Amino acid sequence: MSIRLLTPEDAEIFQAVRLRGLLEDPTAFASDHSEEVDREIGDVRERLVATEGSAVFGAFVNGALAGVTGVYQEKSARLKHKVWVWGVYVQPEFRGQGLARSLISAAMEHAYEWPEVLQVNLGVNASNHVARRLYELLGFQEFSYEHRFMIVNGEAQDEILMVHQKEARPALT
Repeated sequence: MSIRLLTPEDAEIFQAVRLRGLLEDPTAFASDHSEEVDREIGDVRERLVATEGSAVFGAFVNGALAGVTGVYQEKSARLKHKVWVWGVYVQPEFRGQGLARSLISAAMEHAYEWPEVLQVNLGVNASNHVARRLYELLGFQEFSYEHRFMIVNGEAQDEILMVHQKEARPALT
């Protein structure tokens, strides 16, 4: 397994993995497959340009993109201390190998190198107990619970917001 920043050259494989995740695990994402399936590949390439404040990571197993996640820093001067993790997905055939943990850890370490960043936030579906446990193991703590965060196929989905404080960085190892 290897973890690396994705680049615009990875747009096609990233989009394929992302669309699979949106289709197979619709309650795990605020984005909907129908909204993303026709996204222009040029837009996907732009999303994969790493900047100070935005990055997308991929986990590779035997050369295949097995999982992805992204991070972005808030833009507002008063909120620049916050980074958000988004789009965590590992394809089912690669689960159970520690890829999600490695992906999130790499993304967090990268984000903590950006100026002013003091915390990393994420949202997780309240019914996704496996993901919640992983985030807790990485040092995330719940700070909010939103009922009916989104509606998927007519069913309300609750979301838990979690935070990892920079001071807790040893939990990443």
